[in-house]
Amino acid sequence: MAGNFWQSSHCAQWVLDKADLARERTADHMALTEEEYNKIMIFYSSFIQVLGEQLKLRQQVIASATVFFKRFYAMNTLNCVDPLLLAPTCVFLSSKVEEFGVISNTRLINTCSTIIKNKFNYAFPSPFDFPYRANSILECEFYLLENMDCCLVVFQPYRPLVQYTQDLGQGLEESLLPLAWRIVNDSMRTDVCLLFPPFLIALACLHMASVILGKDLKIWFAELAVDMDKIQEISKHVLGLYELWKSYDEKKEIAAILAKMPKPKTQPSQN
Repeated sequence: MAGNFWQSSHCAQWVLDKADLARERTADHMALTEEEYNKIMIFYSSFIQVLGEQLKLRQQVIASATVFFKRFYAMNTLNCVDPLLLAPTCVFLSSKVEEFGVISNTRLINTCSTIIKNKFNYAFPSPFDFPYRANSILECEFYLLENMDCCLVVFQPYRPLVQYTQDLGQGLEESLLPLAWRIVNDSMRTDVCLLFPPFLIALACLHMASVILGKDLKIWFAELAVDMDKIQEISKHVLGLYELWKSYDEKKEIAAILAKMPKPKTQPSQN
């Protein structure tokens, strides 16, 4: 991995423009509203999170898999590859990139089947079995690598977040870090990982945590040479997610949205 974000492929190629991102999604938005599209992304981010936890992966591995998933659909429509195939493929690739070790195909497929039956059965028609096998994941991995131009370096907000909280000192690290860390996890369900550098996401999540907990960091933020408008913009994305969650019952809504989602032309049989 490149040691310096500013010299990495993440910085050079994968901090995207909001207008470009919206343009790439035009075809999907002909079939889905923007809110429905966001709900699909939230659902599959949660799927990756649960899959990673069941496989006992580190949060860094899960976060990189989520970024790979979002990078792919930033450049491709939903009917290009079934998200249900791409999600475990991203986990499979991320575990190797983040030097966690190769997950066996059998274990990955069995875990997908288990979490669909036990955790996400409300999202799929019953009876439903995970329809993909090892060869599909391996083939999809090549397609994913090609579409990302083999840019596998992903800088995450977690490391700068830890550094910033350590810099705060004054007993603030213990109170702010756990909440800010959870907000970073939540931010993975938005587009911020595609639109902003990770150190800004870390600062925005730290700022939100300080406001929630009533800790005054104005002087500390004033000493940073950082664009506070971008911090506010990231906060708006995350607050928009929280606002959506208030009125969104995924268990009741997601099955209909997934049924409406544009599908790849060739689907594996359910027999």
